[in-house]
Amino acid sequence: MYYVYPAIFTPNPQGGYIVTVPDVPGCITGGKKLDDSMKMIKDALCGCLCVLEDEGIQPAASSDPAQFTSQSQAQEGSFVALIEADTIKYRSEYDNRAVRRNVSLPAWLNAKAEQSHINVSQVLQEALRKRLKI
Repeated sequence: MYYVYPAIFTPNPQGGYIVTVPDVPGCITGGKKLDDSMKMIKDALCGCLCVLEDEGIQPAASSDPAQFTSQSQAQEGSFVALIEADTIKYRSEYDNRAVRRNVSLPAWLNAKAEQSHINVSQVLQEALRKRLKI
């Protein structure tokens, strides 16, 4: 799934930023520099959204960023930025654990694949990627 959420970047007294996504409870991180903070919040947001998806919980709708502008201005130097999160792409990059699936093939097709030293799991993965356009 593809999401866009506003994040609040608040200067950290020790340097860098503390970043929160108010629409996603518990989504908080930080970085020593702005670019680090951007990378960290994108990763944290994707991780939080993946957990919600895995638990069957519909993530909250994204709030209007303007709603947080006055709130973020209360702290000197704070600002709001929109953060994109693509959980399908995130999972394809970070969740590469193997899952066993029981697949039925005609005996003759399985025998031909074995004779040709074809990795059926690999062929299935390639076909699914192509079909799902991933």
